[in-house]
Amino acid sequence: MAGSSPLFNPDRDGLGYIMPLDTAIRRARETLAEKGRANLHDRDEMIRAAYSLAHVLAALLDALDANQAR
Repeated sequence: MAGSSPLFNPDRDGLGYIMPLDTAIRRARETLAEKGRANLHDRDEMIRAAYSLAHVLAALLDALDANQAR
């Protein structure tokens, strides 16, 4: 049985900076549109989609938090 690791770890996978909110929203929309076409029956494609979506969601939340802190 293989070990497990989280899909997204902000300490390991974070961008290292917080992008502007409008950029984060645009990237989230683009990624959602792209990954929404992924083949549900392709395991590797689903893993890549899940990782990409988790990454842009985390970036979007960071941008929202930074925007609210202003």
